[in-house]
Amino acid sequence: MITIVESHDEWNKTLESFSVYDFYHTYDYHIISKKEEEKPILFIYRDKDVEIAIPFLKRPIANTNYFDLTSVYGYAGPVTKNLTDSFDNKKFHEAFETLLTKMQIISLFSRLHPYIDNQEKILSGLGEIPILGKVVNIDLTKDIAEQRTQYGKSTKNRTNKCRKISSVIKAKNEDQINTFIDIYYENMDRLAATKDYYFSREYFFKFLECKDFVTNILLVINNETGEAMAGSMFVKTKNIVQFHLSGSRTKFLNVAPANVFLDEMRIKATEEGYSIFNLGGGLGGQEDSLFNFKASFSKDFREFKVWKYIVDQKIYNSLISNEKLETTFFPAYRA
Repeated sequence: MITIVESHDEWNKTLESFSVYDFYHTYDYHIISKKEEEKPILFIYRDKDVEIAIPFLKRPIANTNYFDLTSVYGYAGPVTKNLTDSFDNKKFHEAFETLLTKMQIISLFSRLHPYIDNQEKILSGLGEIPILGKVVNIDLTKDIAEQRTQYGKSTKNRTNKCRKISSVIKAKNEDQINTFIDIYYENMDRLAATKDYYFSREYFFKFLECKDFVTNILLVINNETGEAMAGSMFVKTKNIVQFHLSGSRTKFLNVAPANVFLDEMRIKATEEGYSIFNLGGGLGGQEDSLFNFKASFSKDFREFKVWKYIVDQKIYNSLISNEKLETTFFPAYRA
C-alpha cells in the first residue's frame, strides 16, 4: 500500500508521473536542503489507480531510538493522481499511521502548498492543519497589461522610475552569481536575519546545478555605473514560478530595484506560458512590511497552511522537558 523511495532516479520517475508538483517536492531540492543527520524520503501510497506522494526529511531525535519528519523550507505536502470527489482517506490513514508507528516516527511537521489541490482532503483527520497566513499570487494566465492594473499606485510609479535608470540581466557566470550572493548576504545583514537564512555560498552554486527544476537569477543593473542594485532567484517547475531568495543593496533602496526584478519575471514567465507566480507571504506568515510589499503587486491571496501531526502522544509528552511545556513551537521537544 505504501512504499518509501530514497533514490534519485526512482523519486524523479515517480514525481514526473504526477501532473502537478513543485521544486520543493524534488529529490535535488531535498538533497541540497538536508542537514547532515537528515535523510530525504518519499512516501508513495497506491490504491487501484489512486496515488499519493509525500516528501519529508527524516530526523533522529537526540538521545532516543525515535525519529520525526519535517518538510523542506518552502511549500511541500502531498501531491496526488486520479483523486476523485468520492475519495475516502480512511484506508490511506490506516496504512500511513501503521507505517509511521513501525518506523518509530513520533511526530511530523510539513508546510503545505497553497496552489496544490486536495492536500487537506487527504490529510483531514491526521493531526491539525492551522492557517499560518496568506501568500500573494500574480495570475499569469491574465494579460500582461491586466496583471499590471493590480499594482498599487506607488508600486507602479516606482517601478516606472527605476526602469528608466536600470536594465535587467540574467546571471550566467561565476562573478555575476557571486554578486547576487553578496547582495543577498548584505540584505540579510540589514534585516538581522537568523542564521537559518544564511545559506552557504556553495549552496547557491549547488542550487543552480540542480537538473530537477529551472533556476534563474535576475540582476538589476544601474545603467550609469554598471553596478548591480538588486537580485533575485526565481525557480520554475511545471506551471509554477517561485520567488525564492532575493536582496537589494542598501544604498539603492530608495529607488526600489526589487520592483523591477519582480516586474521583469512577471512578464518573462507570462510569455513562457507559466500560470502561477507565487511571491510568498510575510515572515512567519505575518502581514508585515514584507507581505505589504508583495501585496502591492497583486490582490490574489491564498491561505498558507501547515500540517502538525503527533503519531504517539505518550512518547511525545515524555520527550518534553518542563521548561518547554508552554512553547508554541512544534514539535515542542525541539523548541
